[in-house]
Amino acid sequence: MPRTGHSPAVLLAAAALLLAGCTSAGTAGPRPGTGQPVQGGSLTYAVDTEPVSWDIAVSQQDVTGSIQRNVFDSLVYQDPGSGEFQPWLATSWEVSPDLRKYTFHLRTDVKFTDGTPFDAQAVKVNFDRVVAPETKSQYAAGLLGPYTGTTVVDASTVVVEFSKPFSPFLQAASTPYLGFYSPAAIAAHGSQLAAGGPADVGTGPFVFSSYTKGQSAVMTRNPDYAWAPKNAAHQGPAYLDKLTFRFLPQDSVRVGALQSGQLQIAKSVPPANIRTLEADKRITVLNKPSPGAVYSLVFNASKEPFNDIRVRQAVQRGIDVDADVKSVYFGVYPRAWSTLSPATAGATTSLDNTWPHDPALAERLLDQAGWTTRNADGYRTKNGVVLSLVWPMMPQALISQQHDILGQAIQADLKKIGIEVQRPRKDVGTFVKDLYAGKDDMSDYSWSRADPDVLRLYFNSALPPSKGGANGTFYHDADLDAWTEEGLTTLDTAARTAVYTKVQERAVGDLALSTPLYVGSALFGVSAKVHGLATDANTWLVFHDTWLEQ
Repeated sequence: MPRTGHSPAVLLAAAALLLAGCTSAGTAGPRPGTGQPVQGGSLTYAVDTEPVSWDIAVSQQDVTGSIQRNVFDSLVYQDPGSGEFQPWLATSWEVSPDLRKYTFHLRTDVKFTDGTPFDAQAVKVNFDRVVAPETKSQYAAGLLGPYTGTTVVDASTVVVEFSKPFSPFLQAASTPYLGFYSPAAIAAHGSQLAAGGPADVGTGPFVFSSYTKGQSAVMTRNPDYAWAPKNAAHQGPAYLDKLTFRFLPQDSVRVGALQSGQLQIAKSVPPANIRTLEADKRITVLNKPSPGAVYSLVFNASKEPFNDIRVRQAVQRGIDVDADVKSVYFGVYPRAWSTLSPATAGATTSLDNTWPHDPALAERLLDQAGWTTRNADGYRTKNGVVLSLVWPMMPQALISQQHDILGQAIQADLKKIGIEVQRPRKDVGTFVKDLYAGKDDMSDYSWSRADPDVLRLYFNSALPPSKGGANGTFYHDADLDAWTEEGLTTLDTAARTAVYTKVQERAVGDLALSTPLYVGSALFGVSAKVHGLATDANTWLVFHDTWLEQ
């Protein structure tokens, strides 16, 4: 989940894609004349949202995964360029022909930062904890899918099994959400892991030293780290002594602090500030394409008025997506046509230009649906009931990427065709409760994940938000269920692309269950003194190879 975003349980929006006119790079390497990497120094990185929970097995937020990536390692590493999987904590693995059994051979030299050895038992303890009911995991449990258990063969060999074929598991196993806590830390602090800080004991290049709610989280270098993925720029401990994450939700504050030198990196640079930052020789704008589901409006088709496909189609055609996205994001983010971002395996262009803005068609569809009269305010009515949609705004602390401003433009578009859009502000608890219950008419989110299986989370009827999925449509369609399940049965890229193309064409084109809005970008403002900065497959910053020019 999780935005720059939030997964549906807390709706932390996540997409990140190509940005025209900006530097596109996975690593900010040494600039000419800067010499070799330098050990030491403290780097401050400002993010726009703060984790609700630090527990990687529980949190669905992108910000939790992106920060904790520096504390927790994974069995495998997904190369951000090729998408291929490489050894990390596992040196090798075998997958059974039926995709139900994954056997991992583990490194024998890895230790948690509390001195506990990393071994097969640690894998079992962590995976079993994820699916245990008392953990109340949703996203991580969803990543384990039809998990039936982990078997310890010996200290360095472990077998993970599933009740049916599960092709996305290697990608899931590459994420921090299926990273590993020290079993000793789980035993001693299991109920406290959500609070973050020293109780969070991993094997990563940094140690979670302290957390001050509302202000910052501090990581310090793990001096014993010696098991980075093979494509890392260097092996051994991180160069930085200290890494501080500051929580600064206001765009202007983050950008101002970067420009004044109070911090070295700012996340979620607003498109309006890009040109100014690019012109500043002290700053680089880092942009990296990211896979996943684009930022979309999702229609609750289980209740009136969206149980009528004509109303869904009318809203889809009544929104001037091109104009709205361009006006809010200054032409930086392209409008989206389908659910998967172009950087995701399985993305399709078959929906491009197939559902353009057409207010006249929207008006006809609403007439056909029986919303033929208007009240004094210009809103359509039927049998004395106003055509009104409830689309709650995210709690103030969770708003990012100017989604509130984009929402105002959409609200104005729909008013022109006679649809009222109510945007109540709810506290986080009410927001999530109502989402789980399918109470609202519309929701908005994206989801960062380097695998097209994200479509199963979006459109499989067995995966509403209350069950760790992202299906805010609450719609049951036999084809969507069958096709998203079919995607689990093969590792063949062409076969998966074919089936996921059908999913997108049916969900967005045939059934109008959502309106994709824009293909975003992960944009970072980076001080020219920062070198070796890299992004992972989710476009999250990783700091093992990062160093500061002294």
